[in-house]
Amino acid sequence: MGLSLRDLAERSGVSAPMLSQVERGETSPTLAVATKIASGLELTLSQLLRLDEGEHVAVSRAGERRRYERGGHRFEELTPPLPGQRADVSLHTLKPGATTGGPGDPPMHEPGSRETAVVLEGGLALFVEGARHDLSSGDSVTFDADLPHHFENEGEEPTRFLAVIAAGLRRS
Repeated sequence: MGLSLRDLAERSGVSAPMLSQVERGETSPTLAVATKIASGLELTLSQLLRLDEGEHVAVSRAGERRRYERGGHRFEELTPPLPGQRADVSLHTLKPGATTGGPGDPPMHEPGSRETAVVLEGGLALFVEGARHDLSSGDSVTFDADLPHHFENEGEEPTRFLAVIAAGLRRS
């Protein structure tokens, strides 16, 4: 997440010196303090303490992924749903003339989210708050995903791209 001790202190309500002591292993926080720290990191206490984890490796098999298709937009979730997961990776295919962001597509992302898209094949137009950004095969783009946006394939061939959504990392 890239937070400084001061940032976490501000977000959690736990003093920076206390956070520093916990980080260095000089003291163990009470449950109340640990809960505040978890909240500042946008985690549950279980996630912070890693109590809700089973395996430490989760393989997503090609034939077992969650897949969706709406109109000319097909996408599959490459990351399995895990507790405390703060990023999702998906593979998208847009048929010629197809667009994302239409009725029935996934809702806007949570506040503070960022999205990075990498064009694997074809051309792609990204519109963020009405501003157009043209992308070609091999190009990548990162933008604030909680803003109104959509992708369009205006070409003659299908377009494939990867999207990575990092949830709630940006602070306004």
